[in-house]
Amino acid sequence: MIPMKILIIDDDQALCRSLQVPLSLKGHGVKMVFSSENGITEAAEFRPDVVFLDINLPGQSGLEALPSIVELPCGPTVVIMTGESDNLIAVQAMRSGAFDYLRKPLGLDEIYAMLSRVEVHRGQKPVLPEQNVSLVGDGHQSPMIGTHPDIIDLHKKIGLLSRSKVTVLIQGESGTGKELAARILHDARDREKPFVDINCSAVVSTLLESEFFGHEKGAFTGADRLKIGKLEYAADGTVFFDEIGDMPLGLQGKLLRVLQEGEFVRVGGLEPIPFRARFVSATHWDLEKLVKEGKFRKDLFYRIAVSTLYLPPLRDRREDIPQLVEALLQKISIQLQCPRPMVEDEAMQKLISHRWPGNVRELENVLTRSVALATDSVLAAAEVCLEQSHRDQAGPIPEAPVTMAEAEKLHVETTLNRLRWNITQTAKLLEISPTTLRKKISDYNIVNTCQ
Repeated sequence: MIPMKILIIDDDQALCRSLQVPLSLKGHGVKMVFSSENGITEAAEFRPDVVFLDINLPGQSGLEALPSIVELPCGPTVVIMTGESDNLIAVQAMRSGAFDYLRKPLGLDEIYAMLSRVEVHRGQKPVLPEQNVSLVGDGHQSPMIGTHPDIIDLHKKIGLLSRSKVTVLIQGESGTGKELAARILHDARDREKPFVDINCSAVVSTLLESEFFGHEKGAFTGADRLKIGKLEYAADGTVFFDEIGDMPLGLQGKLLRVLQEGEFVRVGGLEPIPFRARFVSATHWDLEKLVKEGKFRKDLFYRIAVSTLYLPPLRDRREDIPQLVEALLQKISIQLQCPRPMVEDEAMQKLISHRWPGNVRELENVLTRSVALATDSVLAAAEVCLEQSHRDQAGPIPEAPVTMAEAEKLHVETTLNRLRWNITQTAKLLEISPTTLRKKISDYNIVNTCQ
């Protein structure tokens, strides 16, 4: 590794020293300061290659000092350090020009790996952040809760994407928080501008075009006044197409034209209207599979998937469940106007062990039901109603199967219907390969009733 000049800005002097000694032994020139004001002054004089910048500093915070450090003539690479659990800090840090974001406590291997990445990055031209960026903390959007690496990485990507109005596709199973991710992206850049949510699966298909584009008075029977469509209302904000995989093919072509030409026309109108909003879409479907099946336009898929975000299912980040439970119980207790219950260890283990096919939305439903039915200030394992959750997901309970083959057929069929026949997600949930799943569908003559 090439020796670099490193500046550490942190009011924890013991931490600074614990980094300075081993880094110096590696041949790096290391200086440390304990406030952001002194850090900016030292950075201008020392001209470091890398700055490790803490968030919580006396006086001016690290986030407030970040733009001043990034914009120094020496162009240092800034790595944010924090012990805070607020993931929105990662969004703001990346948006404001940070190279990366590290959670405390820090390990030396993690620092060395970061410096190796910085060494590669130093040869690249830095991207300057926008000026006058508002700081996290004055917005209204909550972060996506969790400390799993995928959740931290998601917030860092959102911070980078918020620097421009690039088109974004958000993918993930139902209940993982795709709309929340879209709102975090919107708030990082345009929180004072409109956020327009369009659920493509909840609007009657014959009315979708009028919902999107609006209509002129007299455009069709019942159009007794001019209507502003959601694309026009979004203005310079964000338009969010939820469950875009459910959009009818005919309307897909009209939406493609909007994205290609940057304008649209109201139903019954003639004058083109500019489309200026950021376009964000989400789906739990495998769009590439729908493209192959002719159910989704290939050209539209490439238009909306310029950049993609993936939300992991809750079962893949079980370590986040205790933190989610605490946050959801706080929310639920306010909604139900009741004291927030404590969760006994056995009940928490029960929640952690569940597979959560409905993800965070299912977890919130289970907790809401459990709190509503609780008779004590401590939520016991017996009061965590997971069985009701299974019935909510799978529908009415059928007659018990007789043979093992019948039991397997019922389980495969129920899971397929629950996930709307998404082969990839169903195979993953059943812990078998998609090829094996298709063979079972054929062997058991299981019919797709979701079409």
